[in-house]
Amino acid sequence: MNRQVHLIATTAFGLESVVKDEIKRLGYEIEAVENGRVYYTGPLSAIPESNLWLRCADRVLLKMGQFRAETFDALFEKTKALPWEDWIPVKGVFPAAKITSVKSKLFSKSDGQRIVKKAVVERLKKVYGVGWFEETEGNYPIHIQILKDEVVLSIDTSGSGLNKRGYRQYGNEAPLKETIAAALVYLSRWQPHRVFLDPLCGSGTIVIEAALMGKNIAPGLKRNFVSEEWPAIPARLWEEARENARAAVNDREFRLLGSDIDPAALKQARINAELAGVSGYVAFQKLPVQSIATKRRYGVIVTNPPYGERIGQEKEIQALYRDMGEAFSGLEDWSYFVITGYPEFERYFGKKATKNRKLYNSTIKTYFYQYFGPLPPRKRHEGEADDR
Repeated sequence: MNRQVHLIATTAFGLESVVKDEIKRLGYEIEAVENGRVYYTGPLSAIPESNLWLRCADRVLLKMGQFRAETFDALFEKTKALPWEDWIPVKGVFPAAKITSVKSKLFSKSDGQRIVKKAVVERLKKVYGVGWFEETEGNYPIHIQILKDEVVLSIDTSGSGLNKRGYRQYGNEAPLKETIAAALVYLSRWQPHRVFLDPLCGSGTIVIEAALMGKNIAPGLKRNFVSEEWPAIPARLWEEARENARAAVNDREFRLLGSDIDPAALKQARINAELAGVSGYVAFQKLPVQSIATKRRYGVIVTNPPYGERIGQEKEIQALYRDMGEAFSGLEDWSYFVITGYPEFERYFGKKATKNRKLYNSTIKTYFYQYFGPLPPRKRHEGEADDR
């Protein structure tokens, strides 16, 4: 029976609504949304489907329980009361892998991890009738979140983060996470019938993520997940999810463009595109941003320029943003979207954004500046969403 499970999609701060939309499109029921987390329910098959298809989430966690605990005794007893044996077999490896504690009485992270591990061990000892555990088969990383004394315990079904698509073997000095790059493309509302350009493409992450979206290629199709080895999830569910994902790839033809002045970065971008399976849909060229020009209309730019964090770079960054503003202003009817951590971007770019959105690129606070141009004068293609 494909039983219902409670899941948590973790995400970068600022992208909760994007991940919520993704989950709803997969057909699952949203339970709650909070900072960095979207709670939802679905059948057991939602575990493989979520891992394969969520473009903008960081991980998919299996929620084991939620309770209030103001003492370590309470944490131990309430953790021990949860049905860990439903998921963790007798030889399973189950580290207390990650803990966060914010505004809680249980502020010692190491003690919290130790108590949770001990409670799970005691529960499984009683269930399996053993005195110790080999922990040699499979991986069941336990995540612990404590916020204002409210505890949420979960098991990580993803393993390495969902940004690890498997194609980015090479990256530039300041790579944008694949999950954030996908979210930027999503927020731009680009559709494959429109021109797409990243004029500061670096190793090509934004362009590649747009190509994956345009072809409807599941971002997790070329990687593995820790929960694929879990006995509680029948192998056929993973097989069916992968078969369905392969069948979902469409036959659209389009060409996305990336440019940069760094030939080494462009070489990396081409290799990454090849590894991602989208090299036939992207093109990269060496070109300074000042030389961006085209007669094509209604295009979309999404880009991640340097932020100028290193000492002595500020004037260079200001000059770059001025050049971007001048070049983009010559693109008639285009929409453009820029993520940067530089606080005075709009001043040097020369134009105030239609709106901006605060996002966190790892630990760096950034803003996603959105400049919406007019829509192309055409009827909506069948199966496509509105651009706005």
